[in-house]
Amino acid sequence: MESSERALMIIERLREAERVTVAELAEATLSSEMTIRRDLDQLAEQGVLRRVRGGAVSLLRGRSAPFAVREREADEVKRRLAAEVDRLVTDGESVIVDGGTTTLRVAELLAHRRITAVPLDLHTANALSTGPDVELLMPGGRTTPGELSFVGHLAETSLRALRVDTAVLGVCGLSAEDGVTAHDLDEVPVKQAAVAAAQRTIAVCHGAKFARTGLGFVGPITGLDVVVTDASAPSEELSRLTAAGVEVRVV
Repeated sequence: MESSERALMIIERLREAERVTVAELAEATLSSEMTIRRDLDQLAEQGVLRRVRGGAVSLLRGRSAPFAVREREADEVKRRLAAEVDRLVTDGESVIVDGGTTTLRVAELLAHRRITAVPLDLHTANALSTGPDVELLMPGGRTTPGELSFVGHLAETSLRALRVDTAVLGVCGLSAEDGVTAHDLDEVPVKQAAVAAAQRTIAVCHGAKFARTGLGFVGPITGLDVVVTDASAPSEELSRLTAAGVEVRVV
């Protein structure tokens, strides 16, 4: 098992149990205890966990894993989702592109299109800046550590001054009951302003997000026009989205 796969497995174990031991992780990954200790030390440096004697304790507590860790998670799925979003966008559109690892893959494809783009973090801004036919509008504001998302009054005010064709929204959690949620409360009003500025909102997420709920409420599912997800999404949740008038695309 590669180091990136081990890191993701350790994070999932921490989400389930809050505490893990070196011995159990070594057995689960068929790795040496020395290798697992190195993995735990690296994740501790990234703020995922706290090292304790013989193992580690989770520091996530409802937060997302660090961007660099999440970027490696389900990358093939994220690229399929991004390709579907790319097909939904027409040349000449103005598009808000949310921050996050899935929307980063969207930004990488949209960089080859003729659009006006408003990125909501520096990762997507950097990807979009490579496009020769992309007119890039930066919303401003301060950036969050690691995620590099634009947050605060300047970002919100910039978005309120705009009217765009499409907003591509990343989500931390999504369900018919709890709506769209985010882990970082500072990002909530920015996402809300993005939805309010757009004629059409596309939420893009892999199926695992349907099992998670963030602390911050962004809005109900009725605020979404399209949800792009993969086949791992729970069928009952997709049915409830459809019943609420949301177009669901499974790739």
